Amino acid sequence: MDTQDLLQHLLERARFSESRMTKVDCFRTDRLLVGLNCMERGQVRGVAAHAGSAKFYFVVDGKAGFTIGDRRVEARPGGLVVAPAGVPRGVARAHERTIVLVAIAPAP
Repeated sequence: MDTQDLLQHLLERARFSESRMTKVDCFRTDRLLVGLNCMERGQVRGVAAHAGSAKFYFVVDGKAGFTIGDRRVEARPGGLVVAPAGVPRGVARAHERTIVLVAIAPAP
């Protein structure tokens, strides 16, 4: 890993597309994946479940609705949404331009 990657400014790393959510890898090992999900208003990240991987979503900027199992929660900057392994999860809808830091362990 390059020493420049040890400190990352997430707002500067964010990339957006009008047509779909954009993913930016920030850090990856065989056991951990950390990245950004960058969404314009109205974009989603489909619901999926990974039997062996837990995941969290930390809203860096913006506001979005999340599906965790059979629940729907809303989060804004500073909000942490957690999904244990095997629980279906996804971003139901970005309510505005949104940057979400995600981590999955172990990495898929």
